[in-house]
Amino acid sequence: MPVLLVVLNVAGLLALIAGLYWMKVRGLSFSARVFAGLGLGILYGLVLHLLFGARPEVIKTSVDWFNIVGTGYVKLLQMVVVPLVFIAIVSAFTKMELTENVGKIAALILVILVATTAIAAGVGIGSVAAFDLDASRIPQGQEELQRAEQLEKTYAELQNMTMPQRFLELLPSNPFLDFTGQRRTSTIAVVIFAAFVGMAYLGLRRRDPEAAETFARLVRALEGVVMGMVRLVIRLTPYGVLAIMAKVAATSDYQAIWELGKFVIASYAVLIVVFGIHLLLLSLAGLNPATYVRKALPVLTFAFTSRSSAATLPLNVRTQAEELGVPQGIANFAGSLGLSIGQNGCAGVYPAMLAMMIAPTVGIDPWSPAFILTVIGVVALSSFGVAGVGGGATFASLLVLSMLNLPVGLAGLLISVEPLIDMGRTAVNVSGSMVAGLLTSRILGRLNTEAYLGAGTGGTGASAEV
Repeated sequence: MPVLLVVLNVAGLLALIAGLYWMKVRGLSFSARVFAGLGLGILYGLVLHLLFGARPEVIKTSVDWFNIVGTGYVKLLQMVVVPLVFIAIVSAFTKMELTENVGKIAALILVILVATTAIAAGVGIGSVAAFDLDASRIPQGQEELQRAEQLEKTYAELQNMTMPQRFLELLPSNPFLDFTGQRRTSTIAVVIFAAFVGMAYLGLRRRDPEAAETFARLVRALEGVVMGMVRLVIRLTPYGVLAIMAKVAATSDYQAIWELGKFVIASYAVLIVVFGIHLLLLSLAGLNPATYVRKALPVLTFAFTSRSSAATLPLNVRTQAEELGVPQGIANFAGSLGLSIGQNGCAGVYPAMLAMMIAPTVGIDPWSPAFILTVIGVVALSSFGVAGVGGGATFASLLVLSMLNLPVGLAGLLISVEPLIDMGRTAVNVSGSMVAGLLTSRILGRLNTEAYLGAGTGGTGASAEV
């Protein structure tokens, strides 16, 4: 009987996928299909949870099959991330989009990313006071204790690294290793390597224009192929969102969410405030925040469902460039740097909240001005090198708590609600990188305001054919 139930569950998902494809045939926009996938996935997952919550083996086996669509889609997006980052930045040099201003562009993006992360940390600190959060009041079950032990082991590996050593980790000593994505800082290393290749191209153009033109033609051809891959994968977004949300809704621990409801509510309240700050910054820059929300919402929706800033990068970059009027070079830098630096949700809000909640357990007054300023400063500095995949917030928290000499094991107390909160954090991370690209373009006078204000292509940044 369980096998038959699994078959029926998978058949139900396939029927919903067929429904989404029918919507495409009928001409519904990409955005509409993404949101339809989101809603249908949540509803289908809740139905499965209600029907088979008492039979976890049915849910588990069904979700394994769902992962072929959901996790498979995320893996395909991750597949194109490194080629996209490298070839797009090098291409920007060959198109004269990044020349003598490359240092200024990178510096502005970094300043905006780190500054917004510091602001996010401040908002997170305020939420601890507003919601009266305290780590000592969080229940500790067997799963939480096991998680705490794992974090202690990870901390043992990190504690011998000084801050300068962590900065050095960003540099690509072996770019071929970084192309495999084996290090947490691989994406940043690929960005740096691509910038060096681009600057070397500029030197070659002065010395040997003919050879430089040959290289530029090769880069343009490779860019066309990579962007074609990106478009092919992006077309699968509605189906991937459907499967991912069905899995999340079917497997969530609703009892734990209820017990830790105050922390979940506080976390989302902070994330909403930080997103509001993003919109305020755009408004102060003379940009209509409603236009940004309309065009960025499909990208943020996917970030929310996938819990991966890295997987969202292709959507992020193309939406900036084709929907929001950001030059391609700046969009690539902002999207790529935002994967591992200054993540407002994972590296800003979350570590700051944990630090303030844990401090009283070791006799530290968290509300002394000196401690608050220390937390904000440490959060901003440690936001370099946070991986843009699920679990990056835990890594950022380990860095912050270890630098503040706070017990890192207590960060494992929230494991049961981590996936739920991580969805919102990832969306805010991606929004922060997109806002950094927009503000940098605006400050440098490079933003195409006509494209920003235009109707766009349905919010995909990928072309109307999607």
